[in-house]
Amino acid sequence: MKKITKIKTKYYSKEILKYLLLAGAVYIAASSPYFALNLTKNIARLRKLKRKKATYTFNYLKKRGLIEIKREGRDVVISLTDEGKKRASKYQIDDLEIEKPKKWDKKWRVVIFDIPNTSRLIRDIFRRKLKEFGFYRLQQSIWIIPYPCQEEIALLREFLGANKKQIQVLEVTKLENESFFRNIFKI
Repeated sequence: MKKITKIKTKYYSKEILKYLLLAGAVYIAASSPYFALNLTKNIARLRKLKRKKATYTFNYLKKRGLIEIKREGRDVVISLTDEGKKRASKYQIDDLEIEKPKKWDKKWRVVIFDIPNTSRLIRDIFRRKLKEFGFYRLQQSIWIIPYPCQEEIALLREFLGANKKQIQVLEVTKLENESFFRNIFKI
């Protein structure tokens, strides 16, 4: 049985890594003798963490080699390491969702992909993520959804290391048997 504190630390670590990925690096004035206290208080405020938990989480991330804390003059820079960037990107992809607008814009998004057999793992991950997003499979490598998804697919493409020739998003206004698909997506 996992300890609750370990689960919470992993959750907070995930949140801090995602924050640092978005922010790039955090610069904090270190001229104050209360630097460590201020650092944890500021980060805690950002993610509503308790100071003690924030301090513990930063130490955890530093020990794991996911962040580095450096002094630059009177400032301290907290940034992600290469491994931290990879982990944060994974968390970002895991949390990725396609937003369903209240009103349908009457456009279909068709995702087509041709990922070579040598990259089978990437192809399988991409298919699994399309299923998670709620796409409907027309053919093995052709999937549709009635919601805007270009940004999400572009982020997923970049994360998987695929290019625009391998994964494309088409915006279509008419489909054969459209009533069947409208019924599937309940629109």
